[in-house]
Amino acid sequence: MNAVATDQQIDIISPRMVWEPLRGSQVLAMSCPAHHILYEGTRGPGKTDVQLMRYRRLVGLGYGAFWRGVIFDLEYKNLDDLVQKSKRWFPQFDDGAKFLESKADYKWTWPTGEELLFRVVKNKKDYWAYHGHEYPFVGWNELTKHATRELYDMMMSLNRSSFRPEDYPAIDPQTKKKYFLPPIPLEVFATTNPYGPGHNWVKLEYIDAASPGKMVKREIEVFNPQTQTREITVKTRCRIFGSYKENIYLTPEYIMELESIKEENKRRAWLWGDWDITSGGALDDVWSDRVVLPRFKIPRGWRLDRGFDWGSTHPFYVGWFAEANGEEVVLEGGRVFCPKKGSLILFHEWYGTKTIGTNEGLKMSAKDIAKGILKRDNELYAKKWMSKMPSAGPADNQIRDVKEKDVDTIEKKMSDHGVMWTVSDKSPGSRKNGLQLLRERLEATTKDYAAEEPGFFVMDHCIGARSTLPVLPRDDDDPDDVDTNSEDHPYDVVRYRVLAGNNRAATKLTVNVST
Repeated sequence: MNAVATDQQIDIISPRMVWEPLRGSQVLAMSCPAHHILYEGTRGPGKTDVQLMRYRRLVGLGYGAFWRGVIFDLEYKNLDDLVQKSKRWFPQFDDGAKFLESKADYKWTWPTGEELLFRVVKNKKDYWAYHGHEYPFVGWNELTKHATRELYDMMMSLNRSSFRPEDYPAIDPQTKKKYFLPPIPLEVFATTNPYGPGHNWVKLEYIDAASPGKMVKREIEVFNPQTQTREITVKTRCRIFGSYKENIYLTPEYIMELESIKEENKRRAWLWGDWDITSGGALDDVWSDRVVLPRFKIPRGWRLDRGFDWGSTHPFYVGWFAEANGEEVVLEGGRVFCPKKGSLILFHEWYGTKTIGTNEGLKMSAKDIAKGILKRDNELYAKKWMSKMPSAGPADNQIRDVKEKDVDTIEKKMSDHGVMWTVSDKSPGSRKNGLQLLRERLEATTKDYAAEEPGFFVMDHCIGARSTLPVLPRDDDDPDDVDTNSEDHPYDVVRYRVLAGNNRAATKLTVNVST
């Protein structure tokens, strides 16, 4: 797979074919001209091979040390398949490529100067080990492993190149004539299946944005240092759907294993590439369509209160809750809804985030949040969604922390504007107990609307809760708890409220752990 570059395009000439993309999604993923590419779908279409070859296709063209790539994952063990496949393919090109095994290196190098690194990043602190680096090729192995898009966005600053064609003319070895290489393409190439902690934000960014193969353009006017003028700059992104059915090298035994997966969401994700699943781990097995209700006016006899999770750089969340008293209501369409006494309904929310999935807050002051809460109270009352004002409910206890001497706490600043809170339960074991109590409520909701135990429901306009709760990931080290690095702000408020309404411990501590 040798290559010669012209000033118009990059042509691939292969007198001895080492690797050739399979017809279908592999061909599309190799030829896609987008800046950001997500190769997604079922298990088994050969996404790993394509990711490696997507980088390898520009090796030896004359870019030398400027053509530098990095592929990220959460753990080195997760990079094993990439490394092993690269060891299978790269030596066959017979171009002097060497793999440096030590974890300090862990990369491929070529005599012509190109490098492909394999690296681990887990949180935003890891970014600073790469700050200022140049990687025209940035790869992400199984993107949904990352619970939020924070690292993905931060690493975009690495996707750059200082190569200018006019500064590095190349010489054609046959004609000895000088020619100029095209500019180095800047690429972000991610692979993933549906399912995993980051299912929600990846779906929002790529899957919901456009159908497979459709280019999505983002145009922004920016200052161009090369021309010293402001210009319209275009970045494109695209997703490519791949299926195991395209891979002629797979065996039926492999497909048999996929079809035999017992956990429904995982089977739909890995066998069909279905993104319309609930995935994440802590609640997905007890979440169902029955949890979500159409909006209705809360009966006057139901108890109303609010819960609060503080955030500034990270999001804050306010949840309005109604506790049923056994009285029935009629939903739109005439359906009678009569939840068990003590059932909780999240009937309104305010999610203080820039965009769901970013885990970025609005940096609002406690005073402005308090004013915003009162404004929403009055709007709900005026529109008769509630017939009385809510009582004080549980809030994140850090609002009572004294940060500086003679400076009011967040709680004091909010109470000065008429917004009060009660103390949330953060006693030993409360995190696990709260998770299981919520799971028991969801189990009651899922099994039967008229269950013997109180349930938990969410009104359909509460998008923050509906987007984050079903995909809430569990802690890898402690499956009876949730991953606190995930977008768990709506969950925390729900947990505070569930704990406040239960004077008992959970009857069990189990979270479904799929294998």
